Amino acid sequence: MNTEIERKFLITDEAFRKEVVKSYHIKQGYIAHDGGNTVRIRIRDNQGFLTIKGKAAEDGMSRPEWEIEVSLKDAEELFALCKKGRIEKIRHIIPAPGGRKWEVDEFGGENKGLIMAEIELGSTDEAYDKPAWLGPEVTGDPRFFNSYLSLHPYTTW
Repeated sequence: MNTEIERKFLITDEAFRKEVVKSYHIKQGYIAHDGGNTVRIRIRDNQGFLTIKGKAAEDGMSRPEWEIEVSLKDAEELFALCKKGRIEKIRHIIPAPGGRKWEVDEFGGENKGLIMAEIELGSTDEAYDKPAWLGPEVTGDPRFFNSYLSLHPYTTW
């Protein structure tokens, strides 16, 4: 099982759009989420993914993650097992120094208006450049976990 290590930030400036090299449409639902553990089904464009994530570390930066690609047909059928609440977003990819990439999620549906960026790192103390378009960091704030947003949309806060 892998460990996902990431930092998350709100976006307060539209300047990121000039740096986008690729974008995907994502919809996802949660088959289970309990005590910080989640089982998620995601469709990214025409690909399906089943992901299991463990509880996040206290600082919110890392958590165990296991993911496997599934057929689009299976992913669509698994959506029928999902709990109430879905996530819809466009994910924009922006290259970062050191072979890293920023993933900027522009949420739709009930979370319309929320734009967040994340960068996956190799360790919790890895240095990285912060683009000028980044806003406040929300890494440790569980309100910005997708599983939370699926049940408590940003527009209702």
